[in-house]
Amino acid sequence: MPNTQPVPQPGILQIDAYVPGESSVVGNLKPIKLSSNETPLGPSPKAIAAYKAAADSLALYPDGGANELRKVIAGHYGLDPERIVCGSGSDELINLLAHAYIGPGEEAIYSEHGFLMYKIATLSSGGRPISVPEKNYRADVDAILAAVRPNTKLVFLANPNNPTGTYLAHDEVRRLHRGLPAHVLLLLDAAYSEYVRRNDYEAGLELVATTPNTVMTRTFSKIYGLAALRLGWAYCPAAVAEVLNRVRGPFNVTAPALAAGKAAILDRAHVEGAVAHNERWLPWVAAELERLGLEVTPSVGNFLLIHFPAEPARSANAADEFLKGCGIILRRVAAYGLPGALRMTIGTEDDNRRVVAALQHFMGRP
Repeated sequence: MPNTQPVPQPGILQIDAYVPGESSVVGNLKPIKLSSNETPLGPSPKAIAAYKAAADSLALYPDGGANELRKVIAGHYGLDPERIVCGSGSDELINLLAHAYIGPGEEAIYSEHGFLMYKIATLSSGGRPISVPEKNYRADVDAILAAVRPNTKLVFLANPNNPTGTYLAHDEVRRLHRGLPAHVLLLLDAAYSEYVRRNDYEAGLELVATTPNTVMTRTFSKIYGLAALRLGWAYCPAAVAEVLNRVRGPFNVTAPALAAGKAAILDRAHVEGAVAHNERWLPWVAAELERLGLEVTPSVGNFLLIHFPAEPARSANAADEFLKGCGIILRRVAAYGLPGALRMTIGTEDDNRRVVAALQHFMGRP
């Protein structure tokens, strides 16, 4: 029988559409939104000023090559600007890499609690997503390598990982890369790297600089506070950068985003303030929640994965409903295979204290 309507490509209808963190609660309460890992400090005032100034030129197309922003990023990190590609958020770059390197029936690997976009990008390319088990909520290099087959084309590794907040040390990332065949592209998603303060961590710049099959992606949505503008970048081998520039849209980043991104990365004091805030409140919130009898996965990001008891009255779902009644929104992570947990972004001092107080009441602790 002929088709009676247009039919999408294989894999598309297997996708569970990405559902972002909630942003509203019932009633007239102004919510405390800690569901999307947004920075409580907001963007740099210099980035806001640059964004507003760009409004004077809205009739003009943006710089299609993001040349000025790429030069600023390159100068900040000591990179070759020709190997930097900017995108509409790192999500766009992840999708472009998947579409460019994964064909129908070919496979991409990611860890079981990895970012949901990896599976979506693979399926939308007609590929087969392969989820591998983690150990203690951490990516398992041996499990990833064991899953590699001749038709494996791409390995996604979020480092640090969202929603667990765990990371792999640079020695483990290098071991992973050494074990991959030359035809497999290793994509290091370093969206939260600016928050990491560990001597054994490396975002991936050196590995990209010295190997032909590693790409690192970064975002301006997190520590830089520009989530509304959708801005990200990738550092790539020259051949991969050429591929991305062939398949991306000719004006894929808006002029206001380019202007704000340039100002944001130059305002180092604002970034340092965001890091200092997180360094103060991340361990405080974790310790307070553990004092209430809740298990918290150690995190190096700007968020915490909180595990709740299995009993219905104290479950993650019950906690979520209770917190919403208090005007507090955390992130349900059942879609990540973590139905017994909620993810909490580190907020302002007042936000953090209010969450702890609410959960103290929920858990029935004095």
